[in-house]
Amino acid sequence: MHVIDNIKTVHDGWGRFHLVTLRSPDGSEHLRQVEDHGEAACVLPYDPVRHVVTLVRQPRVGPLFAGDGGVLLEAPAGLTDGEAPLEAARREAMEETGLRLSDLDSVGAFWTMPGCATERVHLFLAAYGEADRVGAGGGVPQEGEEIEVVEMPVAVAARQVASGGICDMKTVLLLQALQIRHPALF
Repeated sequence: MHVIDNIKTVHDGWGRFHLVTLRSPDGSEHLRQVEDHGEAACVLPYDPVRHVVTLVRQPRVGPLFAGDGGVLLEAPAGLTDGEAPLEAARREAMEETGLRLSDLDSVGAFWTMPGCATERVHLFLAAYGEADRVGAGGGVPQEGEEIEVVEMPVAVAARQVASGGICDMKTVLLLQALQIRHPALF
């Protein structure tokens, strides 16, 4: 069995960064890097009457750092901040899109980068209607999120996945789950 022998914290901020000594069953040791910031939740709001999804467009430092433009179109998401994933998904949807979501349908919980991070993201689908748009969205002002709310037909979103226009993995997975569970929307 693999065992962690030592953990050295090299940064403790929004996320914690650790150097971890991993001991393999044969006794060999390997140094690994781990980023730890906790659980996350993500929800894809969709209107089954109008056949649209609500996404957010926002700058992301990871893709920008990697030289890939830095602005992504994605489903509302964020850390759970100690809440149940379902409640975190509802909070994120309200903050980012202004949608009040009630019934969420779980798609599952998935490790995003198991080779170097502890993040597991809980994914949900949520139907909404016109009356559920109770705010403007755009994120929490003091967090500097610069979020643009984007509502688009589900068929357009599917084409953007196929063409690479939507390249956020959690959003792609949720759109595919929506297509499997509700093919008539497409």
